[in-house]
Amino acid sequence: MNGTVAARVWELADPVVTHEGLELVDIEFGREQHGTVLRVFIDRAGGEGGVSLDDLTRVSRQLSDLLDVHDVVAGPYNLEVSSPGIDRRLRRPEQFRRFVGKKVRVRTAEPVDGRRVFTGTLTAVDVDAIVLTLDGGSHSIRFAEIARANYQPES
Repeated sequence: MNGTVAARVWELADPVVTHEGLELVDIEFGREQHGTVLRVFIDRAGGEGGVSLDDLTRVSRQLSDLLDVHDVVAGPYNLEVSSPGIDRRLRRPEQFRRFVGKKVRVRTAEPVDGRRVFTGTLTAVDVDAIVLTLDGGSHSIRFAEIARANYQPES
């Protein structure tokens, strides 16, 4: 997340999203070719069933009004509210826990066990690290070492 703006948006958006029976999954904020973009990713609470177009529209309207009132983003920006998609990004321990036993891809900021990219079965999650099984071995990766992680749906 991009520092204070994303953190402030999270504080404001989480109660709205939770009240709708949904879960706030991720927030991305940054400058892109066509301007500043604030992306809010939501899912059905518990991850079962996904979100509908009505859910996305309702949350988008509520967040737009709320963010305007609190003037969180300086200057013009585009608000996008969407589903995290099938290959969703994983950031927090509770997000990883849902995918224990599933295939995930992790890229680390610095080499861990001599490599930076791991694609394998997520076998454990605790407050500090995850454990991936791949190539016949296990690799423990601390959350602080993870640059990016995504669920990898089976093809």
